[in-house]
Amino acid sequence: MNSGDSTIVIIIQLAILIFMIAAIWKVFSKAGQPGWASLVPFYNLYILLKIASKPGWWLILFFIPIANIIALILVNIGIARNLGKGGGFAAGLILLSFIFYPILGFGSAKYSEK
Repeated sequence: MNSGDSTIVIIIQLAILIFMIAAIWKVFSKAGQPGWASLVPFYNLYILLKIASKPGWWLILFFIPIANIIALILVNIGIARNLGKGGGFAAGLILLSFIFYPILGFGSAKYSEK
């Protein structure tokens, strides 16, 4: 691979990164949270917990192996539920988040804490 090819790959990766940041920013905004919070490490996890209606102490679970995977699954289920989506959409958030978060952010989903 020459340098021209790697430049194109980097540009594509940056475009995808910017698109995902915008999508998650929109999800935060829909939930009544500041969009900029999606950019701050650890604080963004805390806000995701709030959006998913989970207690803030769950942030500790993200530092424990295996528990972090379970917590992330439960948080994604909570986010899907609070944005009016079902179990299938939650599975999409868990397995294909780069597709399903933009659907939440740019789609017609409305936040309602349950």
